[in-house]
Amino acid sequence: MKRAAVVDIGTNSTRLLIATIEDGRVVDEPERRSNVTRLGAGVDSDGRLRDDAMQRVYDTLDEYRELIDKHHADTAKAVLTSAVRDAANGQQFADTVKNRYGLEPHVLTGDQEANLTFLGATSERDPDDDTTVLVIDIGGGSTEFVIGTGRHAGFHVSNQAGVVRQTERHLHSDPPTDSEIANLAADVRKIIEAGVPPEHREAVSHAIAVAGTATSLASIAQRLVPYDPAKVQGYVLTDAERSTLQDRLASTPLEQRKQTPGLDPARAPTIVAGAVILGEVMRLFGLGQVEVSEHDILRGAALGLE
Repeated sequence: MKRAAVVDIGTNSTRLLIATIEDGRVVDEPERRSNVTRLGAGVDSDGRLRDDAMQRVYDTLDEYRELIDKHHADTAKAVLTSAVRDAANGQQFADTVKNRYGLEPHVLTGDQEANLTFLGATSERDPDDDTTVLVIDIGGGSTEFVIGTGRHAGFHVSNQAGVVRQTERHLHSDPPTDSEIANLAADVRKIIEAGVPPEHREAVSHAIAVAGTATSLASIAQRLVPYDPAKVQGYVLTDAERSTLQDRLASTPLEQRKQTPGLDPARAPTIVAGAVILGEVMRLFGLGQVEVSEHDILRGAALGLE
């Protein structure tokens, strides 16, 4: 038995999982935290991580380091994905994460990110189930698609369609206009169609959506105050429900949107783009519904990252 701490430093959020692992399975999660830090703000246009964005992450890591010490974790790792890969000063940031916080940084390749995300999302499924599963991970700077069976990822691709990136590109009005949303959807559709060949889209028979967009929509749908991971895990979100939520969120000014029951106010600026991206994914893969999962790259990294 070991206790593993994993910090996921993403484009939009910084998250912590402390998990107890025994015989290759997570048996307990004494700590899960998530803070919207928007590390990737401006990276799409500037090519660099901004000082204020890095400081938001450092402030969060101060808190997380205390929790890691409190729970006496045997290992402490950080996974760094799209924003850090894309930024000219990403390596400098990773070095600070290691030297200041004692977190072993892993700037993941696309292959590593896909495999760990798929492992985390499918960790509770029967490993012998031969259903072709799509895992959808909508992040701040990119969206990952991983297709596989059992515990084994096959086709995967990372597309430059993320909630921060597409919000900055397209949504300039408050609330966004119909034409802005249509342009965002068209942009995402073009990106996905170019990245995922039709034969892979047609092979999928079940989909699991992980990360903040999907979990937020499941929470809003159930009006969860406070947020309840147990009710989000396994929630079946239909495309009709997603569309209704998108229309409601997109027609609401930002300050009012922040008051939406079940939505973290810090996600209000990007949730509309997230709902649009998820809708385009569901349309292009022919999905009437998705299973929402709390189990994602954090759990995958706890189980599979050496």
